[in-house]
Amino acid sequence: MKSQSSTFDKPIDVLISEVGMRDGLQSIASVMPTASKFKWIDALVEAGVREIEVTSFVPAHLMPQLADAAEVVKYAIAKPGLSVISLVPNLKGAQAAIAAGTHKLTIPTSASVAHSLANVRKTREQMLEEVRRIVEYKNAVAPHVEIEAGVSVAFGCTLQGVVPEDDVIWMVEQCIAAGANVSGMADTTGMANPAQVKRLFTRAIAAVGIERLGAAHMHNTRGLGIANCLAAYDVGIRGFDTSMAGLGGCPHAPGASGNVVTEDLAFMFEAMGVRTGIDLEKLIAARQPMIDGLPGEAVYGMLAPAGLTKGFTYAK
Repeated sequence: MKSQSSTFDKPIDVLISEVGMRDGLQSIASVMPTASKFKWIDALVEAGVREIEVTSFVPAHLMPQLADAAEVVKYAIAKPGLSVISLVPNLKGAQAAIAAGTHKLTIPTSASVAHSLANVRKTREQMLEEVRRIVEYKNAVAPHVEIEAGVSVAFGCTLQGVVPEDDVIWMVEQCIAAGANVSGMADTTGMANPAQVKRLFTRAIAAVGIERLGAAHMHNTRGLGIANCLAAYDVGIRGFDTSMAGLGGCPHAPGASGNVVTEDLAFMFEAMGVRTGIDLEKLIAARQPMIDGLPGEAVYGMLAPAGLTKGFTYAK
């Protein structure tokens, strides 16, 4: 058996970040036992997944699914070579996440005025001030921790409708100006199309530089998630947020999967000759501890039931 450190020694061309433990779990009513989360982390690491967003630091009464946030972070950071991410909506959450030992913070901002007020109960400007406060605190106590300020509903909002592209680019620029290391863009509602993705990421690259752009965070609500990831890849994006088995669904579209399925995106890239560093058979096997911890929960994905293609070879 390969050690965890040697698993992560493989060269990669793209970074696939597993967010099902946060984005997926917070979107369902079921509460996964902490021990099951540990088994899921173990299986993902064994498969070669080198970055996991393991939780969100929010009040337990608001999100009981993630009440064990500190415990999960402390377990995950013990995995050699694994990058451990926590989502934090405010300074209090950031303080708790840093105390637990998280390596990276993601802060949810929004391109939509209506979504910002509904999601974090702050205006866009107030949320940018929160980013500044978190950055200032992080710089003082844990300068090694990275910060990504993600821009939600960058491609359309179910509350506001069309989100002007100028608003999205402004928000990306302001997140970087507030001190975030990178700023990613999210298709939170699954409204994006590939042409739109190419256009908006190209504009964002021109505005802040490719090195200041984080992950493409796509949802598969209307079946375009992987196509949108490929569109982002085509213009230079090399980080992608995904969820194992599309866990979580989408509250805006009953019956739809949530984030892009980790297994399917990893297979697409490897089949294209783009290295992910992930063992696909072990990744498929990693679905089982997740399923065991969430009995009866809907799962999605095309690779797991179909299997690898005959004669499949990994990207070199």
